[in-house]
Amino acid sequence: METDYNPMDLSNSTGIEDHSEFKEFEGTDVKDMRLEAEAVVNDVLFAVGNMFVSKSLPCAEDVAYINVETRERNRYCLELTEAGLRVVGYAFDQVDDNVQNPYHETVYSLLDSVSPAYREAFGNALLQRLEALKRDGQS
Repeated sequence: METDYNPMDLSNSTGIEDHSEFKEFEGTDVKDMRLEAEAVVNDVLFAVGNMFVSKSLPCAEDVAYINVETRERNRYCLELTEAGLRVVGYAFDQVDDNVQNPYHETVYSLLDSVSPAYREAFGNALLQRLEALKRDGQS
């Protein structure tokens, strides 16, 4: 199952208009990858063992690094750029130049490819959200 949305974001709002920390970027093409990385972490933290933006690897306007530990206890260092996300190391804060993994357009796609437990947690969260919407619609 490959999906490009968060089951917790099934509302009518895209959410980005409501976040004051993004106001300074309105009307510009500049992206701060640290902000993007923080948003990625917040989107999927519910479905992984641990995930955080690296404090020891450099973040810039064009790149940020995210450490993730899956529910299977596998650790990865992810690179986030305009091209997407990809695994660049198999330990926290590790970038191995010999690792040549493909870019994924979304964090959901990347995690879906490396973690069956993520896929299950994501599916369960989606099911719970749909059941809640159904209950709300019946009341």
